Amino acid sequence: MNILFTCGGTAGHINPAVALARMFGERNPGCKILFVGADGGMETRLVPKEGFALRTVTITNFRRSMTPAAIGHNVGTAVNLVRSAGQAKAILEEFKPDLVVGTGGYASYPVVKAAAKRGIPTAVHESNAIPGLTTKALSKVVDVVMVGFEESKSHYDHAKEVVLTGTPVREEFFRCTKAEARRELGMTDERPLMVSFFGSLGAELMNGYMTDFIVRESREGSPFRHIHGAGRDFAAMTRDLAAAGAAGEQAGGVEVREYIYDMPLVMAAADLVICRAGSSTLSELAAIAKPSILIPSPNVTADHQTKNARVFANAGGAVLLPEKECSGEKLYEAAAELLTHPERRSDMARALSRLAIPDANEKIYTTLQNLLR
Repeated sequence: MNILFTCGGTAGHINPAVALARMFGERNPGCKILFVGADGGMETRLVPKEGFALRTVTITNFRRSMTPAAIGHNVGTAVNLVRSAGQAKAILEEFKPDLVVGTGGYASYPVVKAAAKRGIPTAVHESNAIPGLTTKALSKVVDVVMVGFEESKSHYDHAKEVVLTGTPVREEFFRCTKAEARRELGMTDERPLMVSFFGSLGAELMNGYMTDFIVRESREGSPFRHIHGAGRDFAAMTRDLAAAGAAGEQAGGVEVREYIYDMPLVMAAADLVICRAGSSTLSELAAIAKPSILIPSPNVTADHQTKNARVFANAGGAVLLPEKECSGEKLYEAAAELLTHPERRSDMARALSRLAIPDANEKIYTTLQNLLR
C-alpha cells in the first residue's frame, strides 16, 4: 500500500498529515508513505524530522492586490502552476500511490488535482472553520472532503461527499493527566498554571505585550505559574524582563522559554492557555478541554483565525480578544479574571468537550480506508 500526503505552509496543515501518516504506518506494516510539499516551505523542515520521505513541487500563492509587485508575483505563480503540474505528474508516476490525501497548503493543489484526474482515490481535510482557496477548489474533484468544524460543511456545495471528522491530534496530548503533568514539571504548589505562546517563531508585538504582562505578574507577587514561549524574540524579551527586574528568581514561577518543546506535557498541566487561533492548536485545546484566551493573527489569508476563534468563543469555550484591542494590562486582567474563577473555567471546559471530536484520528482513518476499498 502506498499513501501520499500533500500539505504545507503552516503547522496547522502539516501536523494533521503527520498524525495520519503515523497511524497508517503503525496499522499497515509495509505501508509506504510519501509527503509532497512546496519548495522551501515549513514542511521541508518538519516532515523529515518526523522520519518521512518528502518531495517538493514549485508552487506559490496568489496575492489579492493589483499593485505592480503583486501582479508580477501572480504572473510567476501562474507559471509555477504549469510547472508544478508536471512535477506532480512525475511524482505520481514514480510513487504510484493507492491514495492521495491533501491537508491544506498550496502544494496540495497540483498533486491532488493530478491524482483525481488519474482516477486515484483522493481526499482533502480542512481544519479551519472557513475553507481555504486550495481546499475549496479541490472539493469539486476529490472523492471526499473531511472537515474539522460542523460549521464548515455548508461551504462545500459541489463536493461529492463532506464528512465531519474533526482534526487529528497527536497521541502525546492524551498521555498525562493534569496532576501527572504538574508532577513531571516539578510543580509542588497549588498556583494555577498559565501557558502562552504565539507560534513557533513567536510574534514581536505580542511578546512585547507579554513582557508587560510578566512585569505586572512580578509586581503582583506572581499569583500564578506561567510558562511563555517567546520564539525568536527570546533574547530581547529576557533582556527587557531583566531590565525591569522581572527575571530569574524574582519572577517567582514565571518561566520564559525560547520554545516549548514539551508542549503536550505543558498543555496537560495548564489551567489557561493564551495563544493564536490556528486550527491545529484549537483542536488540541478542544481535545483536552483547556480554556483559552485567543488572539487571532491578523496576518493570515481571509482572516481565518478570527473565524476559527469565533466558533470557540460563541460556544463558550474561549475568550476572543482581537490583537488591535490588546495590551499587556488587558491580557493580564483577562487572565486574572479566569484564573481566580475556577467555576468559569469549568464551564468553559465543558463547552470545549461538546466541541471536541476526540476520535478524529479514527474517523479520518476509517473514511480513508473506505476509499481504499
